[in-house]
Amino acid sequence: MRWVLRSKVHKATVTHADLSYIGSITIDEELVEKVGLWPGERVLVVDNTNGARLETYVMVGERCSGIICMNGAASLLVHVGDEIIVMGFELTDSPIKPKNILVDKQNRFVKDF
Repeated sequence: MRWVLRSKVHKATVTHADLSYIGSITIDEELVEKVGLWPGERVLVVDNTNGARLETYVMVGERCSGIICMNGAASLLVHVGDEIIVMGFELTDSPIKPKNILVDKQNRFVKDF
């Protein structure tokens, strides 16, 4: 069994940060569905702007809102305006083809890759 990449939202822009929330990342429902993430799923967030890396869990945000909100302590590492990659992984005994999407600066779907 190996952990392999299953889902990736590439080049998303953080639109909100809420330190007072308990924790997680809120992601536009359309993007969550396009890459097959689940509410509550553990994800790795990589900040292309400052190099920070952290694990958190997915919360579903309003559909087609473009929201990418860092909640809780994660908002101290990843800031509004930062470009991030959100990755989900799967434990499997065989290779899988990951579902990767590219988004624009407003977090609108651009293409699969």
